Amino acid sequence: MTSRELVIKAVLFQKPERVPYSLPDEYGSDIIGSGVFPDPKWKPSFPSTDTKWEDEWHCVWERLSGDITKGQVTGHPLNSYDVFETFRWPDFKIPERYRNIKEIAENNKQDKFVLASIDFSLMHRLEYLSGHENAWTDPYVEPNNLHKLLDKLSELAINQVDMAADAGAHGICSADDLGFQDRPMVSPEIFHRFFAPYYAKVYQHARKRNLINFLHSCGYIIDLLDDLICAGLHVIQMDQQENMGLENLAKRFGGRICFWCPVDIQKTMNFGTVEDVRNYARKLIDTLGKYNGGFIAKWYPSPDAVGHTKEKIRAMCETFVSYGAEFYRKNNPQG
Repeated sequence: MTSRELVIKAVLFQKPERVPYSLPDEYGSDIIGSGVFPDPKWKPSFPSTDTKWEDEWHCVWERLSGDITKGQVTGHPLNSYDVFETFRWPDFKIPERYRNIKEIAENNKQDKFVLASIDFSLMHRLEYLSGHENAWTDPYVEPNNLHKLLDKLSELAINQVDMAADAGAHGICSADDLGFQDRPMVSPEIFHRFFAPYYAKVYQHARKRNLINFLHSCGYIIDLLDDLICAGLHVIQMDQQENMGLENLAKRFGGRICFWCPVDIQKTMNFGTVEDVRNYARKLIDTLGKYNGGFIAKWYPSPDAVGHTKEKIRAMCETFVSYGAEFYRKNNPQG
């Protein structure tokens, strides 16, 4: 099987020959991709510095000098719905923004799975545009306007879906951290009423374009996964799983959604031994990948930011590659 076939079969529970993976260069990756480029003609309203800048949604970001994080939004351009009708939205129909995705797809001689990262975030973009207080009170005090905003965000995402599909992508990926450490950021009822319909609008359109839907989301999101699966999500990318429990995730969602995970980046990768890391990597495959698919192995590509040692990264990657190569043969000897 080619890399593309391995990923698709893992996602659709069609028994890949091995566990597909996206790992550091020395181990290789079955997934290749790029994001949507910035609008080449967009200009910020003030000169950017290392500590303060504006994005093309007109949100102002700041961070401390020397900070390696992405910073935080301090200027919220849509803090009142009075400006909604005149707001200048990013233009995601510009072909130049998808040039790299198209080049990757056209030069994909090894037939890897081409994944296009799009700018689609309902919860975080709502916070960035409106501010934290408005974002969390709008479901109660501005429900109609909130629906209007989320619908607009989904329309902009659909523009990107179409452009990515035309460029030759096999799947789309977006990021929306929906959970705290021990609970979702919003109640499941609010998520079901306000957010799930617009995930569905985007994901169902992507399915019609024959794309596979990936979502990165950190935190405790187990109470939202049913809605995301019903919306049309194929793959959930989780960097932490221990706060929800591997067995619990498998019991409730195994065979219904594919998991794309490294060894838990907050617990085992930080506090476990090298042998603990190896054992947890095997457990991820055993627990989540036992449904004739259902698991894609991953590493965390910013290890210095979270304190992952080279020894533990090596142990994780080697286990994913070696154990993942034999897993389906071992468990399906006649397959």
